[in-house]
Amino acid sequence: MTGHRLEVADVFRAHQDQFLQRWGHALSDQQRKVLRDIGLCRTAALGTHLERCDRCNYETVAYDSCRNRHCPKCQSSARDRWLIKQAASLLPVPYAHVVFTLPKQLAPLALRNQRLFYSLLFRAASETLLKIAADPRHLGARIGVLAVLHTWSQNLRHHPHLHCLVPAGGLPLDNSRWITTRRRGFFLPMRVLSRMFRGKLLAFLKQSYRRGELSFAGKLAELSTPCAFHSLLGTLRRTEWVVYSKPPFGGPEHVLKYLARYTHRVAISNGRLLSLENGQVHFRWRDSRYNNRSSIMKLDAVEFIRRFLLHVLPAGFVKIRHFGLLANRNRRQALAVCRLRLSASIPDIDPLLTAQQKAALSRSCPQCRCGTLHVIARYSAVEPASPNSALLCATFKSS
Repeated sequence: MTGHRLEVADVFRAHQDQFLQRWGHALSDQQRKVLRDIGLCRTAALGTHLERCDRCNYETVAYDSCRNRHCPKCQSSARDRWLIKQAASLLPVPYAHVVFTLPKQLAPLALRNQRLFYSLLFRAASETLLKIAADPRHLGARIGVLAVLHTWSQNLRHHPHLHCLVPAGGLPLDNSRWITTRRRGFFLPMRVLSRMFRGKLLAFLKQSYRRGELSFAGKLAELSTPCAFHSLLGTLRRTEWVVYSKPPFGGPEHVLKYLARYTHRVAISNGRLLSLENGQVHFRWRDSRYNNRSSIMKLDAVEFIRRFLLHVLPAGFVKIRHFGLLANRNRRQALAVCRLRLSASIPDIDPLLTAQQKAALSRSCPQCRCGTLHVIARYSAVEPASPNSALLCATFKSS
């Protein structure tokens, strides 16, 4: 293990049995799959492949990846491929970063009803942004929204919130011009956003309750009665909700940095892990109670795994969604009109990518640094690459 940097997979492999003994009865099928996939990612258990350089014929054998969207190792390459596809959607205008956060009283209900609740969260936030932006008192324009769901805090506790990326401007109904925000600093009024978001989400929850769509199992059973549920909604209606917006920032290069930071993030990256000693995981975190002061947290390994798996999303759930001008059904036509009114062209993404991202995407040869690695053969865990596969699997390093 000389030179090996601690990974989430190491914690899973070392303490999976202890975790299953304590929490196995409570896991969903999807959580079990994530636990298995991350633990096996880039090991001989998933098979291997042979890569060859198209210039110098250098060859290397590498373990296969699990490609699970919750795996810290697999998300960087998925993110970079996704970024290239997003280049066609970038506009040469400032962008606003708006964050919609749930009150902590609703977090347990969200965790019990993930697919429904998170969809309502997307709906409430997007409708709030689109409606307020369309109001002539604020912007008077149709806007586009890219929203990304995060469910964690820095200490891995359950903390659902949406990060929204919004071009700071839009089109009128007749598409005659590009309308730029008239506000200084913030894109749209935060208090108006907060109160409309609160009203919409509470109304959606009330409708879902009437239809019998919400589950109140376990500790939520006391909320199942109409009196208790509507009392909770009433309390939340009287409190201020947190909606935060940073001042609009620059063009495509800044937007790509934002997207790289938020879109394919998982609950914790391998880079934040420091050590695993005596069953304790040490990792870096920022404490929001003390102005995001950087600290080191120590968690029991079983508790670390439990908190990580809290953020496993339902199978097939889409955590990156587009609305308004950026909605999938009309994005191409809407963006063409936007560029016409802005006298802009589709940006060239190549100069916007970092050298590390380009190398990862191209699979550059580490020997000649000119050629590209291509997969020329694949070997399953059952059918090894060579008669000496047992020795090979024990000795060669994962990519």
